[in-house]
Amino acid sequence: MDIIFLNEVKVQTKLGVPDWERLTAQTIVLDIEIAMPHSHSCQTDEIDDTIDYGLVVNRIRETLSQRSFKLVEALAEHICQLILQEFGAPWVKLRVAKPGILPGLKALGVQIERGQRPA
Repeated sequence: MDIIFLNEVKVQTKLGVPDWERLTAQTIVLDIEIAMPHSHSCQTDEIDDTIDYGLVVNRIRETLSQRSFKLVEALAEHICQLILQEFGAPWVKLRVAKPGILPGLKALGVQIERGQRPA
């Protein structure tokens, strides 16, 4: 399986359980692994034969600028479903981290994996 990986993607979004925490955008950090639906791009060297990671990052930034989430888990699910549905990836693994949210803690977050559901 061919996998595209994007490490330490910094994104601004409104996230948190208390209402006040979602008033201002904060930085989250994403690590993303996206399975390729096929390996044609290895032979053709054409962007149309792969998942354009620039478009993926732009789409994630766009959707997270328009939405807010209470839970990191819900945000992670939203991103995974976006990648699966809009970009046709057969599988995605995502790690979402909220850095420095608690004293003495570098980051907290979740890691989830999702795959296409059979038709």
